[in-house]
Amino acid sequence: MMPFDKYVMRHLIQLLEEKAKPQNLEIIPLNFTDREVSPVISKATLDLHYGRLAHGYAERYNNKEGDLDFNYAGVFLHNMLFTQFREVRVNNKPNGPMVGFIDKHFNSYDNFKEEFAEEAMKLQGSNWIYLSTDGNIKTIKNHEVKNDILLLIDWWEHSYILDYGADKKKYLNEQWKIINWNVMSTRLGKYWQE
Repeated sequence: MMPFDKYVMRHLIQLLEEKAKPQNLEIIPLNFTDREVSPVISKATLDLHYGRLAHGYAERYNNKEGDLDFNYAGVFLHNMLFTQFREVRVNNKPNGPMVGFIDKHFNSYDNFKEEFAEEAMKLQGSNWIYLSTDGNIKTIKNHEVKNDILLLIDWWEHSYILDYGADKKKYLNEQWKIINWNVMSTRLGKYWQE
């Protein structure tokens, strides 16, 4: 069996490299249980966000319903998002190549988190915010496929409202506890090879 990180990367690369969109899309299975990410993400939020909404993009795309580009990008972004999570770790910090990458572009992990939060808190409405392979913090309005995503945070209301109410800053601060830095290093390595 292919290691999970390689399976995920192969799937995401395939989506990016498709000249014509595939006939059918799927949401990648979770590599963690709801208990492992609780309380950062509750079972109720996981059921809503992953179980209903993310799968809904794939179903609508596969059934040729609604805006196919929007649904295609929704599948892509949610596959990026959910595959970067791991069990809760209170002292979760970057490791491997990501340490050097963050230090190069932000001088420290704490500076990175502060800059990321500053940019995120400026956003209104339905957005995504991400760390790009060029070391910049960028946003995506609604849904759009981007080929430079390292670390992605969903800034749509459904991703935080059940667990954090309107406290988006707390939501973001808690996300750092479940980022799988090994996945980030794998993504970074893929871009360095190009």
